[in-house]
Amino acid sequence: MESVRMGVLGCADIARRRMLPAFAACPATEVAAVASRNAECARRVAAEYGARAVHGYEELLADPGVEAVYVPVPAALHAEWVEKALLSGKHVLAEKPLTTNAGTTAALFRLAESRGLALMENVMFVHHSQHARVVALIAEGAIGDLRSFQAAFTVPRRPVDDIRYRPDLGGGALLDTGVYPVRAAATFLGPELKVVGAGLASGAGFRVDTAGAVLLQSPDGISAQLTFGLDHAYRNSYELQGSTGRITLDRVFTPPADHVPVAVVEGPSGSRRIPLLPDDQVANTVAVFAEAVRAGSAPYEEVLRQARLLDDVQRLAAQN
Repeated sequence: MESVRMGVLGCADIARRRMLPAFAACPATEVAAVASRNAECARRVAAEYGARAVHGYEELLADPGVEAVYVPVPAALHAEWVEKALLSGKHVLAEKPLTTNAGTTAALFRLAESRGLALMENVMFVHHSQHARVVALIAEGAIGDLRSFQAAFTVPRRPVDDIRYRPDLGGGALLDTGVYPVRAAATFLGPELKVVGAGLASGAGFRVDTAGAVLLQSPDGISAQLTFGLDHAYRNSYELQGSTGRITLDRVFTPPADHVPVAVVEGPSGSRRIPLLPDDQVANTVAVFAEAVRAGSAPYEEVLRQARLLDDVQRLAAQN
C-alpha cells in the first residue's frame, strides 16, 4: 500500500522531537512537506527528511501532493486549522486537545465524516500495550472487584513565556496535562463517567490554571481521583484499587519506546512486580492514523466523551 503523504503545520517542539521522526520511520507514512511562517525554519526542518519546505500553512493545505496533515499548533488554534485542513480535503492528526470545547470538537468530527476524511486526536498513551495488560489483570481477578482509580500527571515549571501559560493560546494545566488522567479514567471506568467535583487553581503570577483536581464517578459508584499541574514535581502514574488488592504503574502517559513498564500488584498474599513489554506508543499512533486515512474515517466517540468531561470540569470548577 502506498505511504500516506504527510504535511506538518509548523515546527513545534513535539513535531521535531516525536512526530516527524515517527512519520519518517513508519512504512505507512512519509514526510512530504513541512510548513512554517518562518521560511528558514521550514527549510531547515524539511531538509532533514528530504521534504518540501513550504512558507505558510495555507500554501501547504493547497498542495495536492499532501494527503494528510499533522497539526501541532497551540490548542486555541486547533479548531481553525483543523477546519481549514478538512475543507482542503486533507485527513488530520491534531495535537490534544482537539479543540478547547466539546461543541467545536463535535462539529469538526461531523465535517470530517461528511467528507470521508479521518480526523484523529493525538493522545498517544492509549496506543501503548501496557494498558491492555492492566485491563487483563483486572479481568483475571488480580485485585478483586475494581473500587477506585487514581491518576496524576504533573510537570515542573517551564519558562514564563511558554505557550502553556498563555490563556490566548489555550494554555493551562487542564488542557495540557489534565487530558491524560481524564482519558485514562474513561479507559478503565467506562463511557458514562460524570464529574462530581473539580477545582482549578492558578499559581502566583500565572494567568492560567497551573494545578487541578477532579473527582469522577461511574454509574456503579467507582470513583476516579485525578490530579494534574504545570508547576509541580514530576509525576506520571496511576493506581487501580480493588476489593482485594491494587495495581500501580509509573511513567504511564509518556514512556520512551525502550521503557520496560512494571505493574506492581499488591494483594492478600503480598506484592509482586510484573514486567510488561516495552512498546512505542508514538509509532503505534502513527500506524493507527495511517490505517484511518486509508479507511477514510477514524473512531471519535472517546474523544467526544473526553471533550465533554473537560467542559464539565471547567464548568464545575468555575462555580467553586
